Amino acid sequence: MVTCYLRYLIDPFKLEEFEHYGKLWIPLVEKFGGKHHGYFLPSEGANNIALAMFTFPSLAAYEEYRTLSAADAECQAAFKYAEDTRCILSYERSFFRPVFG
Repeated sequence: MVTCYLRYLIDPFKLEEFEHYGKLWIPLVEKFGGKHHGYFLPSEGANNIALAMFTFPSLAAYEEYRTLSAADAECQAAFKYAEDTRCILSYERSFFRPVFG
Protein backbone atom coordinates (compact mmCIF):
# COMPACT_ATOMS: atom_id res chain seq x y z
CA MET A 1 0.00 0.00 0.00
CA VAL A 2 1.28 3.47 -0.86
CA THR A 3 -0.12 6.88 0.06
CA CYS A 4 0.53 9.86 -2.16
CA TYR A 5 0.89 13.14 -0.26
CA LEU A 6 0.54 16.35 -2.25
CA ARG A 7 1.54 19.72 -0.83
CA TYR A 8 0.23 22.61 -2.91
CA LEU A 9 1.27 26.23 -2.98
CA ILE A 10 -1.99 27.91 -3.98
CA ASP A 11 -3.14 31.41 -4.78
CA PRO A 12 -4.94 32.45 -1.57
CA PHE A 13 -7.26 34.66 -3.61
CA LYS A 14 -8.41 31.61 -5.59
CA LEU A 15 -9.35 29.33 -2.71
CA GLU A 16 -12.83 28.65 -4.14
CA GLU A 17 -11.30 27.60 -7.45
CA PHE A 18 -8.85 25.27 -5.73
CA GLU A 19 -11.65 23.74 -3.64
CA HIS A 20 -13.60 23.08 -6.85
CA TYR A 21 -10.48 21.47 -8.36
CA GLY A 22 -10.18 19.19 -5.32
CA LYS A 23 -13.81 18.15 -5.59
CA LEU A 24 -13.19 17.22 -9.23
CA TRP A 25 -10.27 14.93 -8.35
CA ILE A 26 -11.69 12.97 -5.41
CA PRO A 27 -14.02 10.80 -7.54
CA LEU A 28 -11.44 10.60 -10.33
CA VAL A 29 -8.83 9.01 -8.07
CA GLU A 30 -11.44 6.53 -6.86
CA LYS A 31 -12.52 5.84 -10.46
CA PHE A 32 -9.05 4.40 -11.04
CA GLY A 33 -8.91 2.26 -7.88
CA GLY A 34 -7.51 4.67 -5.32
CA LYS A 35 -8.93 5.72 -1.96
CA HIS A 36 -8.95 9.51 -1.59
CA HIS A 37 -8.50 10.85 1.94
CA GLY A 38 -9.53 14.38 1.02
CA TYR A 39 -8.13 17.81 0.36
CA PHE A 40 -7.11 19.98 3.28
CA LEU A 41 -7.51 23.71 2.78
CA PRO A 42 -5.94 26.57 4.75
CA SER A 43 -7.65 27.46 8.00
CA GLU A 44 -5.25 28.98 10.55
CA GLY A 45 -1.65 29.81 9.77
CA ALA A 46 -0.39 29.96 6.19
CA ASN A 47 -3.15 30.94 3.77
CA ASN A 48 -1.45 29.53 0.66
CA ILE A 49 -0.74 25.89 1.57
CA ALA A 50 -3.16 23.05 0.84
CA LEU A 51 -2.73 19.29 1.10
CA ALA A 52 -4.21 16.15 -0.43
CA MET A 53 -3.68 12.47 0.31
CA PHE A 54 -4.82 9.32 -1.43
CA THR A 55 -3.85 5.66 -1.27
CA PHE A 56 -3.39 2.93 -3.85
CA PRO A 57 -2.83 -0.77 -3.14
CA SER A 58 0.71 -0.56 -4.59
CA LEU A 59 3.10 1.75 -6.37
CA ALA A 60 2.36 -0.21 -9.55
CA ALA A 61 -1.38 0.53 -9.14
CA TYR A 62 -0.53 4.22 -8.66
CA GLU A 63 1.60 4.20 -11.83
CA GLU A 64 -1.29 2.59 -13.74
CA TYR A 65 -3.61 5.34 -12.45
CA ARG A 66 -1.14 7.97 -13.69
CA THR A 67 -1.04 6.38 -17.15
CA LEU A 68 -4.80 5.92 -17.44
CA SER A 69 -5.67 9.33 -16.00
CA ALA A 70 -3.41 11.07 -18.51
CA ALA A 71 -5.65 9.76 -21.31
CA ASP A 72 -8.97 10.26 -19.49
CA ALA A 73 -11.18 13.16 -20.68
CA GLU A 74 -12.46 14.02 -17.17
CA CYS A 75 -8.92 14.12 -15.78
CA GLN A 76 -7.73 16.24 -18.67
CA ALA A 77 -10.60 18.65 -17.99
CA ALA A 78 -9.62 18.88 -14.31
CA PHE A 79 -6.00 19.64 -15.23
CA LYS A 80 -7.20 22.28 -17.71
CA TYR A 81 -9.42 23.86 -15.05
CA ALA A 82 -6.42 24.31 -12.73
CA GLU A 83 -4.35 25.68 -15.58
CA ASP A 84 -7.08 28.11 -16.70
CA THR A 85 -7.82 29.40 -13.19
CA ARG A 86 -4.16 29.39 -12.08
CA CYS A 87 -5.28 28.41 -8.59
CA ILE A 88 -2.19 26.19 -8.14
CA LEU A 89 1.18 27.93 -8.16
CA SER A 90 3.24 24.77 -7.56
CA TYR A 91 3.08 21.41 -5.84
CA GLU A 92 5.30 18.66 -4.53
CA ARG A 93 4.49 14.95 -4.40
CA SER A 94 5.79 12.44 -1.84
CA PHE A 95 4.93 8.81 -1.14
CA PHE A 96 4.45 7.13 2.20
CA ARG A 97 3.75 3.66 3.51
CA PRO A 98 0.90 3.85 6.02
CA VAL A 99 1.03 2.04 9.36
CA PHE A 100 -2.25 0.97 10.95
CA GLY A 101 -2.87 -0.41 14.44
